[in-house]
Amino acid sequence: MSHTINHLRRLRLQRSELAVPGSNPEMIEKAANSDADYIFLDIEDAVAPPDKERARANIVQALNQIDWRGRGKTISVRINGLDTHYMYRDVVDLMEQAGDRIDTLLVPKVGVPADLYLVEAIVNQIEIGKGYETRVGLEALIETALGMANVEQIASFGGRLEALHFGVADYAASLKARTVNIGGLNPDYPGDQWHFGLSRMTVACRAYGLRAIDGPFGDFSDPEGYRAAARRAATLGIEGKWAIHPSQIALANDIFSPPEKEVERARRIIDALKVAESQGKGAASLDGKMIDAASERMARNVLATHDAITAGSR
Repeated sequence: MSHTINHLRRLRLQRSELAVPGSNPEMIEKAANSDADYIFLDIEDAVAPPDKERARANIVQALNQIDWRGRGKTISVRINGLDTHYMYRDVVDLMEQAGDRIDTLLVPKVGVPADLYLVEAIVNQIEIGKGYETRVGLEALIETALGMANVEQIASFGGRLEALHFGVADYAASLKARTVNIGGLNPDYPGDQWHFGLSRMTVACRAYGLRAIDGPFGDFSDPEGYRAAARRAATLGIEGKWAIHPSQIALANDIFSPPEKEVERARRIIDALKVAESQGKGAASLDGKMIDAASERMARNVLATHDAITAGSR
């Protein structure tokens, strides 16, 4: 193990993340009563330009009127991109009017670490000026070629950054990929064309102590397609996925929760290695397979996720 170790910056249960347009107050109320671990209220792509100001006001009202944390929800807001004139007012209004009610801000189309620096500088000043005792985290959407080219530097930003999300639709557009599906597979490609991006982002997250989250699957009439995409992401080490429709929440919660059989085996691995250690051995045999210290680390990852689900960790 390297002497340089970046531990997880912030543990949050983020199996399912429901995307909700800020322009629709009825959907916001329903989201608060959903089974999603995480909610992000959107002022960016899901809101048309003429509705941006109204959506921002709706979100501020919802943040102040709904007890999100009391309902076991982590609440996030996706602000507009730094290349728009909406962004600064998003951050200022949200932080000044409801900054102690927000868990994270989701920053879209992050291309370089300086993008996060700008948002963090504004958040820092408002938090100090308002005397908030809570601390708002930042999450970055990796959804452009520039963002993926710089993903390791973005992940190493530090500060308030907690997680990276893979924004497959804008990423595909940025690459000029031949697809019009959001998150689906192209039958002309012999495999998963998103594998490289997801894997690279996940490696960057784990290297620098961030949560890794997969983005949307656009065809909400295809639950099996969603399940398959979520399983591929979970296999790579990703811990959650967006739900753009309430029907996808249960699918994400299921796929990103370790099965009881897996949890039980993780416990047995740890117990078997404790017995081996007491006998002066560094490895052991369990069900006809060799297990060692690496097995224990994998087992503890499973148990950490299980414990977070059981505790309803925010």
